[in-house]
Amino acid sequence: MKRKPAKTFQDLIVWDKAHQFVLSVYRLSNNFPKNEMYGLTSQIRRAAISIPANIAEGFKKKTKPDKARFLNIAQASLEECRYYLILIKDLGYGDTVELMPQIEEVSRLLQAYTASILASVS
Repeated sequence: MKRKPAKTFQDLIVWDKAHQFVLSVYRLSNNFPKNEMYGLTSQIRRAAISIPANIAEGFKKKTKPDKARFLNIAQASLEECRYYLILIKDLGYGDTVELMPQIEEVSRLLQAYTASILASVS
């Protein structure tokens, strides 16, 4: 079954999954120690938000290289979050078990979306 082309970034499954990851990051980071407010809490939230934000921004770019550049930035932010989740677990700040599968899914979807854009004919 062929999907209809997305009319807005909100129609993209990858954006929706990335947005859900951001919400999970916010829930997790609400329980961090108060002394991390301007440290790890701020860093992981900023990096997580960057993922769906760059997917959204890239959606409206006109050329394939522009679209791919923003998706690459989203992928880089995703990898930054992956590290923060390792750090959070190692510091004992929270249980990251539920977030790891989310980040893996977003990563796979981002790779597939990027590949489809670069392979498209327009």
